[in-house]
Amino acid sequence: MSERKSDSDRADGERAFFGRRKGHKLRQHQAELVDHLLPHLSLDITTQRPASAAEIFGPATKDVRLEIGFGGGEHLAAEAQTFTTTGFIGCEPYVNGMAKILAQIEAANIGNIRLFAGDAAELLAWLPDASLSRIDLIHPDPWPKRRHWKRRFVQDRTIAAMARVLKAGGEFRFVCDIDDYCAWTLSHLARAPDFQWLAERADDFRQPWAGYTMTRYGRKAAREGRKAAYLRFRRS
Repeated sequence: MSERKSDSDRADGERAFFGRRKGHKLRQHQAELVDHLLPHLSLDITTQRPASAAEIFGPATKDVRLEIGFGGGEHLAAEAQTFTTTGFIGCEPYVNGMAKILAQIEAANIGNIRLFAGDAAELLAWLPDASLSRIDLIHPDPWPKRRHWKRRFVQDRTIAAMARVLKAGGEFRFVCDIDDYCAWTLSHLARAPDFQWLAERADDFRQPWAGYTMTRYGRKAAREGRKAAYLRFRRS
């Protein structure tokens, strides 16, 4: 068994993985999709990184986007069906989430999604420079206890990793209904020289951007009285 690295031992962009790999037992067809469809769509980051992220998809691909922790996959599937010439990479270590997006890919015959069942920081480290037009992080685990804040995805090192793989003018978009994590994200991005917060008025972050697909978690948060913030940051 390999020795676990401390934070000081990790390379830039690399982080410990925190979270659940599997929840409730998969139904038979879900398990079949994970066994037989997922291998065809999975990225192998042990191979040499491509010269361009578009090579992952094919010559017709004009842009590539990444969604980190896509949960049930509602937003990812909707985006892929709307922007058919864009390649989408979905990163989700939770196998039940993978099963859900695979079912949507099969049902709608979606051909422009590739998947990575692992740590997004490791995926970012593998992707080539200036290869993505957008990165979405929607309702991530907020890790609310102070001693767990180091587990949040938004950290100085992951912001630097995102800056490396985003094209100039590309965007990092963040949605969260936990005020503390929104403040955390704003404070971290404010000190990142490569990003500019795009809000000019309150509704720019209080309202979803045009065409946004509300997720199941987002609807649950609204029912429970929690208001989400929709933050957009442009790569300079």
